[in-house]
Amino acid sequence: MIAPIVVGVDGSPQSTAAVDWAADDAARRGAPLKIVHVREPWSHRYPFHGVEGYDQSLSEHCEGVINAAAQRARERVPGLAVTAELASGTVVEKMKAESRKATAMVVGSRGMGGFAGLVLGSVGLGLAGHAACPVVIVRGPGKDVRGPDEEAGREIVVGFDGSEHSEAAMRYAFEEAELRGVPVRVVHAWQVPAFTPFGVGYTRALEEVFDQSADTARRRIAPWRDKHPGVQVEQSFICGHPIAVLSEFSRRADLLVVGSRGLGAFGSAVLGSVGHGVLHRAHCAVAVVGGGEEER
Repeated sequence: MIAPIVVGVDGSPQSTAAVDWAADDAARRGAPLKIVHVREPWSHRYPFHGVEGYDQSLSEHCEGVINAAAQRARERVPGLAVTAELASGTVVEKMKAESRKATAMVVGSRGMGGFAGLVLGSVGLGLAGHAACPVVIVRGPGKDVRGPDEEAGREIVVGFDGSEHSEAAMRYAFEEAELRGVPVRVVHAWQVPAFTPFGVGYTRALEEVFDQSADTARRRIAPWRDKHPGVQVEQSFICGHPIAVLSEFSRRADLLVVGSRGLGAFGSAVLGSVGHGVLHRAHCAVAVVGGGEEER
């Protein structure tokens, strides 16, 4: 049996968009959808618990959130197998536990507790690179989710640097592209090393290093074409900072896929600087792949 797509909800517009994204993805994959709403421990503590009727009102609110999400998913994809769970605990820890038995996890970029100026909330940041499955961060209504009558999806953009985690990102990107019937754009961004002296000789040397890096990437990308002959593949080799380059390509993408760590990340870092950066700057939904998957 295919493991479910798990989506976390809290009643915010971003989590509603996440439900739409997750329902569509579950339908494409032939997977069930599991909706999870977590009631955190603070809601039982002083001073709120002493207010008459507070517990009942909170319980009714939580049940309303999860029932509305389940109804929306069923209406969006008739016949989709949908289950819903109202849980207690810390949101990030509960969702990390759910990720161990999920195909993918989907959350909104910001929840009810987020500040209006923040692009990414604490839950998304806490899960990306830590969950035991790919984590998709959905930005919000009208940004990442197309209705049934809207134009076909655009391309899937994936960042590739040859690292183990970028290989995992490639796998997920090609799966999504195959399911959606859209092209994959593989982006290899090579950044000029810091404190590099410039001059005619150095410039030529840097060009040679970039060309070698691009050639290596081409060879590493080729097997993915063979594995997925039905997927159109576009390749972009850019000299520039990966965060800026990927964020720019995300403007015309339906999904940006990145590994949780790249070749330049510290070994102890769970979410690398590129993953962290694009989560804040991307213009579409972002899937972070790798990190906690090896803990399955």
